[in-house]
Parts: sequence; C-alpha cells; structure tokens
Amino acid sequence: MCSIILRLAPEGVFIAANRDEMGSRPWEPPAEYWPGICGGRDTLAGGTWLAVNRAGVAAAVLNREGTLGPAPGKRSRGELPLLALREASAAHAAAAITGLDAGQYRAFNMVLADAGAAYFMRGLGAGRPEALPLPQGVSMITSGEPNDITMPRIARHLPRFAAAPVAEWGALLADSSGERAAQLNILPPDPGGFGTVSATLLALPGGGVPAHHFAAGPPHLAPFVPVCR
Repeated sequence: MCSIILRLAPEGVFIAANRDEMGSRPWEPPAEYWPGICGGRDTLAGGTWLAVNRAGVAAAVLNREGTLGPAPGKRSRGELPLLALREASAAHAAAAITGLDAGQYRAFNMVLADAGAAYFMRGLGAGRPEALPLPQGVSMITSGEPNDITMPRIARHLPRFAAAPVAEWGALLADSSGERAAQLNILPPDPGGFGTVSATLLALPGGGVPAHHFAAGPPHLAPFVPVCR
C-alpha cells in the first residue's frame, strides 16, 4: 500500500509520498508525458500514480486494501489523476471525479490538492466516488480511511510527521524500521518483490510555483532531485 502525508496550512499544501508496488512493474520517472501534466508514468497501463498540472493542482491515486494490480474488465486507476488534472482547482477536480462511475475501477483512494485546499476521494467499486475535504494540519492516507490509527503504519508515522518540519519529511519517508505492517519504506524480499519503489516531495505554496522533487528508488537509497521545472 502506498502512503501519502499531507499538510494543509495557510502558506500552502505540502505532500510527501512513498509509492509501493511490485518491483517487476515498469515505470518512468516524472516528466510532461501529457500536455500540461507532469508525473511519473506507469509503463504497463500508461497512467500515473501522482502528477501535478500547470495550474498547481496535484492528484494521486492509491489502491484500497486488497486490490493490488489490474482486474479483468476494469479500467486502470492510473487514468484517474489524469482525468482530475484537466481541472484548474482541487475543488473542480474533486467534482469531476465524483461524477464518474466508480464501478469502472477497482476500489481506490485519491488525494487532490492545490495551494488552498485538499480532498480525500474514495471509490468503492460501485456507485459514485465520494469526496471528503481534508482538515487543516497533517493527514495521512494509505489503503483505508484518512488518519485511521487502527492501521499500524498510520499509528506509528502520523504523529512523527505532524511533529516534524516539512524540511525533514524526506528523511522520514526513508524509515524502514519496525514490523513490516508499520514500515513506511518497505524493503522488498527480493528485487522483483513488493516494496517501496519511489518517493515524492511536493510543495504547493500559495502564490508561488510548485516544487516537485522525486526519488527514483527507495528513499533510503535514491536522492530527491527536482523534476518538471
């Protein structure tokens, strides 16, 4: 399960994210593969797990518990951020996603944000996706509900991110200590196994230019470098 930590503050929105995936699934680091949208590209299905557009709107998609990988007859969840990023604000992106048929996709979570607002989206495989505004402060989303402290990863790491300045978030993403259920940076059992394959730091400042940094590997090994300038 991937992890997203988001701070909504008067000065903007700040995001830290680890992508967890099978190491054998091919992908490409962030670039403008789609006009006006910069993000990593999933080579298998052609979509993205996290991207930002020229209007400063960010969109990320995560699997719900027990839904790793594609399923016959379902559309790729990687197209959802691209659909959201046709919009010029997080609010309009949330409205666009809630207008979709959630039954076309395996269950998903999404995070949509701009410099002034952030939304948690849930799609449960039927009906319409739902939108929940995220509150001021720090929230953490994995494969379930936001800030659900019954999930070991959230219980362990949410307080740490809430207490740390944003400048230290990259180091926190690299933490692979503890039991596997609570690990934020998951070390795979073998090169092609499931684990953390990349990480992102994204700042959406009010009145400023987004800053997008990407680690093209597990964040304890790969440095964060600026992308999509």
